[in-house]
Amino acid sequence: MTKSRKILGASGEDIAEKFLTDRGYYILERNFRLKFGEIDILAKDKNTIVIVEVKTKRFLSQGRPEEQVDYFKQKKLLLLAKAILQMYPNNNIRIDVIAIDMSEEKTKINHIINAVTE
Repeated sequence: MTKSRKILGASGEDIAEKFLTDRGYYILERNFRLKFGEIDILAKDKNTIVIVEVKTKRFLSQGRPEEQVDYFKQKKLLLLAKAILQMYPNNNIRIDVIAIDMSEEKTKINHIINAVTE
């Protein structure tokens, strides 16, 4: 991953974190590494542990950010959710996607709640 992509990804995660905290979510972890991969943001929304996948794009020539959560990424997120369920057995687990579009002057945020399900 190039340095500019890392910077873009980190800025998208910053935007997503602020977006979530402004809506009452509590951030548990960021860039949480597990055996199967990494969770961009792990948050709590009331009684639900939320795995948040953040996708940020500056140019839409190759599709919208949410379109980057393909079949393989969804399978990985479901695997991560099973691991998180072991860590938080008395909570509901949900997978959200936050798509950040920076292609125009004003940044657009699309929060897709329960974006990935089995």
